Amino acid sequence: MTIANESTETLEPPAGFLSYRTGSPRTAPADGDLGTVNVPAKGQFWRTWLAYTGPGLMVSVGYMDPGNWATDLAGGSRFGYALLSVILISNLIAILLQHLALKLGIVTDRDLAQSCRDQYSKPVVFALWILCEIAIAACDLAEVIGSAIALNLLFGLPLVWGVVITSADVLVILMLQAKGFRYLEAFVATLVLTVGACFVYQMAASQPSIVGILGGLLPTPKIVVDSSALYIAIGILGATVMPHNLYLHSGIIKTRNFARTDEGRARAIKFATLDSTVSLGFAFFINAAILILAAAAFHNRGMQVESIEKAHELLAPTLGATLSSTLFAVALLASGQNSTLTGTLAGQIVMEGFLHLRMRPWIRRLITRGIAIVPAAIIAGMYGNSGVDKLLIFSQVILSLQLSFAVVPLVQFTCSKAKMGRFANPLWIGILAWVSAVVIGGLNIYLLIQTVTGWVRGEG
Repeated sequence: MTIANESTETLEPPAGFLSYRTGSPRTAPADGDLGTVNVPAKGQFWRTWLAYTGPGLMVSVGYMDPGNWATDLAGGSRFGYALLSVILISNLIAILLQHLALKLGIVTDRDLAQSCRDQYSKPVVFALWILCEIAIAACDLAEVIGSAIALNLLFGLPLVWGVVITSADVLVILMLQAKGFRYLEAFVATLVLTVGACFVYQMAASQPSIVGILGGLLPTPKIVVDSSALYIAIGILGATVMPHNLYLHSGIIKTRNFARTDEGRARAIKFATLDSTVSLGFAFFINAAILILAAAAFHNRGMQVESIEKAHELLAPTLGATLSSTLFAVALLASGQNSTLTGTLAGQIVMEGFLHLRMRPWIRRLITRGIAIVPAAIIAGMYGNSGVDKLLIFSQVILSLQLSFAVVPLVQFTCSKAKMGRFANPLWIGILAWVSAVVIGGLNIYLLIQTVTGWVRGEG
């Protein structure tokens, strides 16, 4: 491993360096992106933070995807500001888990999928890969459909054509990554800021109650006592933490060319965690804004609006702001397209990490994109707008099934001193992580049972 002297500004990209604990040759997903973003070895705080800014934003888009929109709209229109506390708690859990994911990638130079391949038997690894691919495809279905809905709302395009157009994101990824990973991060950041700007306008137009918002950030017994509120609250939690984000973050953080020493890793963890926390704070704002908008625009007027199309239709006349409906659709398009971009990258990391399967980038990305695009086009053609809400719910159920299979290995690996050395989780973080894993698993199982039961009764 060739490392520049600590007094220099940047480090040479690592090539063929050894794994921190295992000593095995490093085999990263997206090897062409490994260590391509230089960071100051020493220097000003803001300059270093800027160098690490990017992976957190790319991960944060998974926390504001169209699957979240459905649950946030339902929660706000039915229960006002009461479920804001659930979004806050979900976001805090997400911050913890993404910290563990980036730490695993920085310390071991192995992403979560590779770590699973190192640790478990081949049958277990293959099963985990299948489950993860299904989860990514299910999540991508909702994201692609969300983008197609936005195109339909903005331009009147049929859903099938919208799905086909969104498939062009694979070309965007290839073009931007050919120019450098920073260009891809900048593109994602632009879309994230577009979503944020749209909801800043919506907040100003809806004039929500500040007292109601502050009160909603505090948990209330109503959430547990009211079975309907509890069901939506669990849906919000299930839609917030995405399993593919854990694989994604542990992989793309290795694009940063930090010193592979204990000091360099500690510094990388510090700034990468700062990037992740700030980015997920922005994701909290977006999710909270959707719920607040639904509460201010619909709940206060006694309207229950749980579909994206209905919200788009009613926003402008309800708020008396002509741009509200248009900006709502623009934000949905940016959110859905962003999520499909990062979902494709996650699919790449998962395929190479679990299977150690190497292929040309354009072939690999066409495969991961095709897994989602083909079913999305079929569903859009067969069911149209009427099937969208069920599709979003279905995607969250599939994600709830897979989430624990990503969270439990992540917590296990980062608590292991054999794998993490001095960077293993301290006791208090380990306890928080395991409690979070148990809570997520238990609540998602409950959500799954309730959803399937509802389908059996003909309610879904």
